[in-house]
Amino acid sequence: MYEGNRPFTPRYVLPDYALALRQGVRYLELEPPTDLDGALTFLTCLCSQVPSVTTYPVYLGDLDALLEPYVPAELSDEELDAKLRRFWIQLDRLVPDAFAHLNVGPSDGRVIRAIWRVERSTPQTVPNITFKVDPALTPDDLIADAVRTVFVTGKPHFVNHPMMTADHPGGYAAVSCYNSLKIGGGAHTLVRINLAKAADLHDGGLDSFLAEALPLLVELNSELIEARIRSLVETQGFFQSNFLALEGLIDIDRFSAMFGIFGLAECVNKLMARDGHPEATYGHHDAANVASYRITERVAELVRSRPQPYCQGGDGFAYLHSQSGIDLDLDATAGTRIPVGDEPGMREHITVVAPHHKLFPAGISDIFHVDDTVKRNPEAMVDIIRGALGFGMRDFTFNLNDNEFIRITGYMVRKSDLVKDDAHGARHASDYLASTAEINHTVLTRCLKRITAVELDPLVFR
Repeated sequence: MYEGNRPFTPRYVLPDYALALRQGVRYLELEPPTDLDGALTFLTCLCSQVPSVTTYPVYLGDLDALLEPYVPAELSDEELDAKLRRFWIQLDRLVPDAFAHLNVGPSDGRVIRAIWRVERSTPQTVPNITFKVDPALTPDDLIADAVRTVFVTGKPHFVNHPMMTADHPGGYAAVSCYNSLKIGGGAHTLVRINLAKAADLHDGGLDSFLAEALPLLVELNSELIEARIRSLVETQGFFQSNFLALEGLIDIDRFSAMFGIFGLAECVNKLMARDGHPEATYGHHDAANVASYRITERVAELVRSRPQPYCQGGDGFAYLHSQSGIDLDLDATAGTRIPVGDEPGMREHITVVAPHHKLFPAGISDIFHVDDTVKRNPEAMVDIIRGALGFGMRDFTFNLNDNEFIRITGYMVRKSDLVKDDAHGARHASDYLASTAEINHTVLTRCLKRITAVELDPLVFR
């Protein structure tokens, strides 16, 4: 996942697949398809040629919107499912990396319903899926269908479509680990600040950290971002030579860079202790939560005031990103999350983390580990998702306690694959990262959320 000092391709590339389907791709000798089989073959060929930091594509398209025009009325649901199921198997075997990501929604249609059926009948880690939810366009029963799919495969996760479209006009997609970027663009690079380590290097408390440490750290991080961008664009010449740019499937003016932060929880707790409040911890005390908002708002202000070259996709600035983390992030919680095993109840958890979400146009994530009794009432999960997005969350992700699939940071793995990893190796490259992440971060020990409990709502059960 490391880019090196002189990356020769952008970290994340989001081709305009809809344009490609309309005009064809000269470089790959692909004519515009005329039927569903042709469209699936076309996308399989094109996706395989899209670069990223993982060497595999991180964006597979807004698949329901891409395929819906190719589904004739006379094609039965059984035939549609069979065609998509073959495509699903191809994706998992040809792209053995769970950072490969497709998007669906916000509107209903035959293809999105087929995708939920195929996901439930063909449980595999690839592709990762984001479901765009719009209160004005997305019906409750479609969200409920997606919730039932999470019960089986842990996918999809749910994003706030109105918030995303406001931050990314002209079309966006979530790719890799909750990374939200413009379609037809992407991210040149991702560089991160470890806020937990930053607090260790700073001698003072919260106020001096905001006034002295953060400006210096943001500028140092920004200098590295700028150096990588200039190398990629001016020296490596990616946008002057790659067929995606030459055929108009990506446009440098829709690219930006990603300025990531992680370790907020540890940073807050250390600064609160230094200010004489060791009992005030992030996620559980108002003073610590307010401190966390001051930190992310200060970082956002600084990033927004520091121009970056070739970042017109972000209006000339880098996008702020709450970084989901990697397996080697020791003693630092991913992004702005509450530490694993220390999470409060569902309502408290949502109200603590939601105020951060508006600051992170390039993506932010919180994962809720839910008791499997919710299977008896998926509509309750629909209400929670709608409520969380309405409260200001950019995305909402939940796992089931008894599910074979588990979300590590933003990608899926099967628990059985983690067990087999040491003895037999792994077919998916991301499984190796997941195995180490479980050892280092014990992500399977997230606090369990109960959707309804007598002790939380005693009056309801009188």
